[in-house]
Amino acid sequence: MKKILNYIFSIIFYFFYGLLLLIFHALQWLGFNIGGYKGHKVIVDIMNCTLTYLLYIIGTSITFINKQKIPTGVPLIIVSNHQSMHDICPMACHFKKHHPKFVSKIELGKGIPSVSYNLRKGGSVLIDRKDPRQSLAAIRDFGKYIEKNNYAAVIYPEGTRSKNGKPKRFSENGLKMLTKFAPSAYVVPVTINNCWKLNKFGMFPLQIGVHVTFEIHEPIEAKSMKFEDLFQKVESTVKNSVV
Repeated sequence: MKKILNYIFSIIFYFFYGLLLLIFHALQWLGFNIGGYKGHKVIVDIMNCTLTYLLYIIGTSITFINKQKIPTGVPLIIVSNHQSMHDICPMACHFKKHHPKFVSKIELGKGIPSVSYNLRKGGSVLIDRKDPRQSLAAIRDFGKYIEKNNYAAVIYPEGTRSKNGKPKRFSENGLKMLTKFAPSAYVVPVTINNCWKLNKFGMFPLQIGVHVTFEIHEPIEAKSMKFEDLFQKVESTVKNSVV
């Protein structure tokens, strides 16, 4: 019975998901061309929170465990494990007041309504994983950008999502470049649990009734320790909370 419900509710979810992406694509264009960055951000915040709430259609419950005081008025580097495309919107919605920008692969910069437009126009960085020189240069400029504007950079050091929830090896290059060119940043480790279960059967059907948690760990001032120690602490903090 649950398998049948997975199919039924997945069809409903994807219908509204696709429809909302088309609607918000047009709204983003209007927001950007009429109101510039601020107008675009208002639309993107509404979009990310709406797409987060849309997960309730398939019985998903989302809990943010945040006992920390997140610094304001400084750049943030949010470092998280990555389990599904559906863990992105909740992160963006939760941290919206910090102006979250994402480190994303260049392939996502075109062809996806709303998503591609936001990545290109919203301040995120697109990297070519086949071109290390381009990737590092892009992240360098991205670090300068968040340092100048006190925005938040969201980076997934695994490079790709984990399909079974087990964390992959963290790559240090992106975080190292960001901390170098955003020296006043605080690094915020985040652990995501159970989001991979949404895609247990692949993109379709989605698994219904999943409880997804996001645990926000204590922020670390990037310049408070050597990068090697910082990287080890962040990686162990994120991975040790994965269940």
